[in-house]
Amino acid sequence: MYKISDKCIACGICADECPVNAIYLDGDKYEIDQDLCVECGTCSDVCPNEAPVEVDE
Repeated sequence: MYKISDKCIACGICADECPVNAIYLDGDKYEIDQDLCVECGTCSDVCPNEAPVEVDE
C-alpha cells in the first residue's frame, strides 16, 4: 500500500501519472484512494520529493 507523506508539495505530478486516477488533492497535499490504487508504484517513481511511500497495511 502507498501513502503520501508530509513531503508532498502538491505539485500534482503523481496525480497526472497515476494510471487509475487514484490520487486526489485533499487540502494542501495529495492523497491516495486505497480502493482504486493498484500499487504499481508509478507515483513513487515520478515524485520529485519522494512523498509517496510504500507502507505495511
